[in-house]
Parts: sequence; structure tokens; C-alpha cells
Amino acid sequence: MLILLPPSEGKTPAARGSAVDWPSLSFPELNSCRAKVLDALGTVSAHEDALALLGVGASLKDDVDRNTRLHDEPAAPAHQIYSGVLYDALGYKTLSAVQRRKAVESVLVVSALWGAIRFGDSVPAYRLSMGTALPDVGRLASFWKPQLTDALAGAVEGQLLVDCRSSTYAAAWAPPAAQTVSVNVFTEVNGVRKVVSHFAKHTRGELARHLLVRRGKAPATPSELLKATRELWAAELVEGSARKPHALNIILPG
Repeated sequence: MLILLPPSEGKTPAARGSAVDWPSLSFPELNSCRAKVLDALGTVSAHEDALALLGVGASLKDDVDRNTRLHDEPAAPAHQIYSGVLYDALGYKTLSAVQRRKAVESVLVVSALWGAIRFGDSVPAYRLSMGTALPDVGRLASFWKPQLTDALAGAVEGQLLVDCRSSTYAAAWAPPAAQTVSVNVFTEVNGVRKVVSHFAKHTRGELARHLLVRRGKAPATPSELLKATRELWAAELVEGSARKPHALNIILPG
């Protein structure tokens, strides 16, 4: 089982430590593409209109300034850098040692800057969304899609993929549909369902945690994932097709 997560918008910079060690990153065949994106991001972030070009507000100026120093900024494991609603709900720090090892093996983060990294990969904090277009790179989702398809083929072979990514990050890579289950979250009141956003992040984080801490074997099929999900929530499984992944719908009370 692999759990696919988006990065968090907010990140917690490492207070100290060495800069990113490129050869140690998972999927090192992506390093040339990572370097190209990082250099383009540094150039844009040094521009006088950097905030507008990156689509962020003035409160994030320090984050954008940090983008110009990423070759030298201290790096830390992804599970420490990424923060926010989903990652708080996953609660890596409160996992046992065994569960942490499972998280490092099972969690894959699809990133606008790094393409894809594992939970234990050390990276610096940065500010960049997959919806951004960079000079000489273009739209990041389009840039990464063929790269990730090739680089991740071996890692996902034979794995159930629990896709907790947002649509922005799902656009960067379409894993094999037959073995992928996209996680959706709804509320239901008087039989009427509504898509939720904030609570969707929280619930996806809770689901990731549940899959890491529950006893027994990890789910290996969509039906086994449904059974595991129903240990905590009302849920249903919508069968996919040759080109469309399965959908796990978690229904929260209104």
C-alpha cells in the first residue's frame, strides 16, 4: 500500500542542519528536473513582482525570499517540514517507532518542487504550488506528469494506491487506475450530500493515520480499503474503469 499525499501549503522551516543532499533523495532520476524547477523558482522569487508571479500575498514574503536560498537552506525530513490540517491529523510525531517506519515506507508526497518524495526524504521549506507556471518550465503539473509516470512506475507496481491528493496535485500524475482509489469526503444532511474542503483535508489525514496505526495487514485491494475505512466512518466504494480510478467516498454527519 502507498498513501499519496499533497504537500501542505504552509511549511515549517528547519531551524538548523545541512542543505538538501540531492543523491539521497528518493527517485534520484528526477534530480535534473528538480534542479531545473528550483533554479526557475529562485529566479522568479528574486523578481520585484515575485509575490504576484507566485500568486501569494504579502504575508508570505519571507517564504518567497527563502525560495532564493534553497540550495543553502537547512533541510529536514518531509514529515517535519510539511505542516497544516492534513499533516496535523496524520500526527507523525505521535506515532510509535514501528508506525513511523511504516509511514516512511508507505507515504509518497507529490510536490511542485521535488516531483515526488518519500516521508523520510530531507528537503528545505519552500513556497510553490503545482498550479504555478515558471519560466522555461511551464505549468508544473504538465511538466511533472511524464517525469513521474516514468520515475514512479517501479515503486507503484503491485501496490494499492490510496490517493489523498487534491485535484491540483492529482493533475501532475495519473497512477494506474486499476490499483488506485481516490479519497473523497462529503457531509450528508437529510439525504443531501455536499463536498467539503477543510474537513476533507482533516479526514484524509485521519484516514492516513488510521491505515498506519491499525493492526493487521495493510489493505491490498479497494474492497479491503473500504472495510478498513468503515472501522471509523460511513463509507462507500465506487468502482472505477480501465481509465478512471476507484473512488472511496467517506460520508461525515452534517
